[in-house]
Amino acid sequence: MSDAMAGSSSRPQRQAIDLISAVKELHRLSSLELNKLIRESRNNILHIVTETGSSIQIDVENLARYLPMHLMARMMMLAERDEASFQYLLCGVRLLHSLCDLAPRHSILEQILLDDVKVSVQLLDLIIFLLIFLSNYRQEHHTSSPMPLLHSALVACSLYLLTGCISSQWQELALVLVSHSQVDVFMDTAFAALRLDIKFLHIKLSGQCTEGTLNYLSQQCEASLQFLQSLCQQKLFRERLVKNKELCGKGGVLLLARAILNLEVTPLFKESFSVVAAISRLKSKILSILLHLCEAESISFLDEVARTPQSMDLAKSVALEVLELLKTMIVRDPKQLACSDKNYPTGLLQLNAMRLADIFSDDSNFRSYIMIYYTEVLTAIFALPHQEFLSNWCSSDLPTREEDATLEYDLFAAAGCVLDSSSSSDLPNVMNSGPNFIPINIPWASYAHQRSSLLVKIIANLHCFVPEICKEEKDVFLDKFLECLQREQPISPASDAEKAVTVSSNLCSLLSHAESLTPSFLNKEDVHLLRVFFMQLESLITSAEFENRVQENQKSAGGCSSPLLDNIGPDHTNRIGNLKEGMSEKFDFQEEDQLYVKSSCIDQTGDMMLQDKEEDKSKYGTEAGGFREIQNVETSGSDSSSTREKNSKESGIGGVLEDEKVEDVQCEEKQQRKRKRTIMNDEQIAVIERALLDEPDMQRNFTSVQSWADKLSLHGSEVTTSQLKNWLNNRKARLTRAAKDGRAPSVGDNRDVIILI
Repeated sequence: MSDAMAGSSSRPQRQAIDLISAVKELHRLSSLELNKLIRESRNNILHIVTETGSSIQIDVENLARYLPMHLMARMMMLAERDEASFQYLLCGVRLLHSLCDLAPRHSILEQILLDDVKVSVQLLDLIIFLLIFLSNYRQEHHTSSPMPLLHSALVACSLYLLTGCISSQWQELALVLVSHSQVDVFMDTAFAALRLDIKFLHIKLSGQCTEGTLNYLSQQCEASLQFLQSLCQQKLFRERLVKNKELCGKGGVLLLARAILNLEVTPLFKESFSVVAAISRLKSKILSILLHLCEAESISFLDEVARTPQSMDLAKSVALEVLELLKTMIVRDPKQLACSDKNYPTGLLQLNAMRLADIFSDDSNFRSYIMIYYTEVLTAIFALPHQEFLSNWCSSDLPTREEDATLEYDLFAAAGCVLDSSSSSDLPNVMNSGPNFIPINIPWASYAHQRSSLLVKIIANLHCFVPEICKEEKDVFLDKFLECLQREQPISPASDAEKAVTVSSNLCSLLSHAESLTPSFLNKEDVHLLRVFFMQLESLITSAEFENRVQENQKSAGGCSSPLLDNIGPDHTNRIGNLKEGMSEKFDFQEEDQLYVKSSCIDQTGDMMLQDKEEDKSKYGTEAGGFREIQNVETSGSDSSSTREKNSKESGIGGVLEDEKVEDVQCEEKQQRKRKRTIMNDEQIAVIERALLDEPDMQRNFTSVQSWADKLSLHGSEVTTSQLKNWLNNRKARLTRAAKDGRAPSVGDNRDVIILI
C-alpha cells in the first residue's frame, strides 16, 4: 500500500504520514486560503504547523497525485465504519474538491488532476468506490448518532466531486459516466446510497431532533437527488439508465421514489416553512426523474417495470402515492399548493404529479389502475363551486401557485458544517444562513395553462376508446365517473340538482377554456375527446340509461343507495322534472342560453357522421336534451369567455329544433364508440407511406424511425419516435390481418392510431 501511495520503497512510512497529516490539516483551508499558501510556497512545498505545535512539510504535487489512491486504501483498511472513519473520508473528499477547484489556476495541479489520464481514472474510481462503501452501510444505531449526517454529506460530496474533477457541464459528465465500464455500478450505488439517506430522514422526521439537524439532512438529500435529476435530464444518461436491470427492471428507482413520496412532516415540524418546503422539493424532484425516464425512446420505462409482478406492484404503489398526493393538494387542502414563505420554494410538486398522472393514464399497463383511483379526484375537482373552479382551472391568474428553484450546493461549506459539529451528537446551529436557491421562473399564465391542459389530457386519455385494443374498457371511465358523482361530495353538500348544475357548468367552462389553449398547450384531439365526454355524460345523466347504470352499480356495491337518486320516484319523467325544478330555482333559463352547448360544442365536431337515430333513442330515450338546460352559467372568470361568445354568435342557433339537437347529441355519442385518436395528418401519412415503399421494414431500424419522426414533425404536429414505431407496428398488423382475411385494407385502415402498449 505504501509503495502505491509514495511511488518509492525508500520512504513509504513518511509518505503515508504526510498524507494523513495533510488531509487533517489542509481540509480546513478554503480554496482562497489554500491558493495563497501555494503561491507563497517554494517549489510547491507547504510548511504547516499542526494544532499540536509540530511542523510538517507537504509536497503539493505528491498530494494531488496520490490522494485518490490513499483514500481508497483507507476504505479498504477500515475494520468498521465508525464516526472517525467517516469524518476522515469527508475531510479527504473536501480537500480533493479544493485541489480540483484550484487546478485551472496552478499548472502543476492542472497537469495532474485534469490532464493526467491515470489520475482522472483514479478519481472516478474513487467516487464509485465511495458510493459502494456508502451504499453498503448497515448500522442501525443512528437515532442520536451523527452518522446519518456524515453519511448524507459523504454521498452528496462524492457526487458533486465529479463536477470538479470531470466536468461542470452535465452533458459532458453524462458522456464520461456512460462511457465508463462501471456505469451500472455507479447508478446502482448512487440510488441505493441516497435511499439510505432518505431512510435516515424519515426516522429524523418522526423522532426527536432539532430543526437545524433536519434542515441539514434534507439539504444533503436534496443535493444528491438534484445531482441525479440533472444527469437524467441528459438523453444519453437516461437512455442508459432505463437499460439498467436493477434500477428499472427490478424497480430500484421506484424504491427510491416510494421512500421519498412516503415522507411526511410530523406535527412537530408542521409550522417550519423550511422543513415543509424541503420535503415538497424532494417529492417534486423524484417525480421529475420519473418523468425524464418516461421520455426514454430506446426502451419504454413503464414497459420495463411492468415485466414482472413484483416491479409492477411497486410501480402501482408509486402511482397510488402520486394520486394520493394530488387528492391531498387539490381536494383536501388546496393551500398546500404553495408555501407561505417565499424564501422556501416548494418545487413543482402538483404540476409534476399531474404530468405523471397524464403519462400513466396514457399507458396500457396503468390506464385501468389510474381510471379506478383517479376518477374520484376528477369528480371532486368538478364538484367545486363554479366560481372557485373558474379561478383555479380556467384562469391565467391563479390565486396561488408553486415556485420552483435549483439548490446551489456548496460542497466545502456542507462538509465543513458537519465536521465542525463532530463533538456534538446533534447540530445546534446548522448553517447560519439558509441554503441558496436559484429561482426557476415560470410565467404565471404558462403555469396555469399547463395545469388546465393536463386536466384535459388526463380526461382525454381515460375516455379514449380504441376497440381493437381495449374492448373491455368501453365506457369504464364514464361509469366510474358517474359512480363517483353519485356519492356525496364532502366539499359540496348541495342538493342533487345543484350538484348536477355545478358539474355540468364546470365541465362546459373547461371545454370552452380548453379551446383557447390550442395549439400552444393542447391539441385538437384532446379537446375533441373532452367535448365527447361532456356530451356523453350530459345525455346519460338525464336518461333512463343512467338509472340502469346506477342500479347495476348498487348491486355490485352491495345495494348502497345513491345520493343522486334519493327523493326521486321510480317514474323517470318525474325524476327529470325534479331536476329541472331544482335547477330553475338557481338559474333563469332563456332559449339562446339553452342552446349554447350545441353552438359551442356540437357544431365544432366537423368529422361527426349521422348514425341511426332510432337505435340511440331506444337506448337513451327522447329526453336527452333536458340536461342541457343547466348550461345557462356565468363564466366571466374564464379566460375563454370571449371564445364562447364568438362561437355562440356564429352558430346560427335560432331556428334549430329540439329534436335536431337530440339527434346531434346521439350521433356524437355513437361516433365516440368508433373514435380513434389520430397523431398524424393526411400529409404526414402520405410522406411516411412513400418512405415505406423504399424501406418496408422501417420499424426494425431505430435510427431510421427516429430520423423519420423528426422529418414528419416538420409537416404537422410533433411525432415522437415511440409514436411512429407504434404506428408502423399497427400498420403492419392491419395489413397482415387484411391479407389473412383476403381483403384489401380500407382507406380508414391507413389512419394512424395511438395504441397503448
